Amino acid sequence: MLHLRTIRLNLDSLDDAERQQYPFNIPALQQEAGIELTAPVTFLVGENGSGKSTLIEALATAVSAYTVGSEDITRDATLAPVRRLADRLRLVWSVKTRSGFFLRAEDFFGYIKRLSQMEAELLAEIQQVDKTYVGRSEKAKGLAKMPYMTELNALRSQYGRHLNTYSHGESFLELFQSRFQPNSLYLLDEPETPLSPMRQLTLLSLMKEMVAQNCQFIVATHSPILMAFPGATLLSFDYTPAQPVEYESLEHVTVTRSFLNNPEQYLRHL
Repeated sequence: MLHLRTIRLNLDSLDDAERQQYPFNIPALQQEAGIELTAPVTFLVGENGSGKSTLIEALATAVSAYTVGSEDITRDATLAPVRRLADRLRLVWSVKTRSGFFLRAEDFFGYIKRLSQMEAELLAEIQQVDKTYVGRSEKAKGLAKMPYMTELNALRSQYGRHLNTYSHGESFLELFQSRFQPNSLYLLDEPETPLSPMRQLTLLSLMKEMVAQNCQFIVATHSPILMAFPGATLLSFDYTPAQPVEYESLEHVTVTRSFLNNPEQYLRHL
């Protein structure tokens, strides 16, 4: 299902100097008609620095997506320039959804740390109730602890056990399995980073399941495995403006295939 159909960038009120500054000067975004999303899965592909991650971050800011990271998207200092871009985005929806999340693979450890801190704070509040309610009945203590226990149990039940007890790749997949839900929009920035090839295939399988449940994915990636998702749109940010490309024409695919077929041809030039 397509929740989000069109992404437009409105630069009308910016002067020429502002238009030449980051993040408004990203070549791939320079199109009046905007970016049309035509499939439930859209991959943003291209070289580093082409603007893929910037657009994902701006979209996440514009839709107030739940952030899988060390900071909420509204407080993340690293996203300050991106918030200016988000203010200029004009989004066209088929069915607007607030469900889903934004994930930057590079900040996943920050998210695990954030969850651990939340748990520690809840446990501290529960212990404080015991100190504050000394001499009071167990019922009074139980009522005072109830909001903290409810939140703590929800946190623990969502992930089963601490994400930091898994390997990096396992914790990624555990996050997806526990937080994927129907009718959602997922904005993922290089989710392949901690995943082995087999685990990337597992992620593809999870994505296929969620697309069948009316989910939409917009993913910045360098992974030829992920890009092979059946029916996905591959939007290349190496063009001005960004444009759809075929899987077989992508450098990620042709170079990887060529290397695997004859690695010695490449390695002897190192």
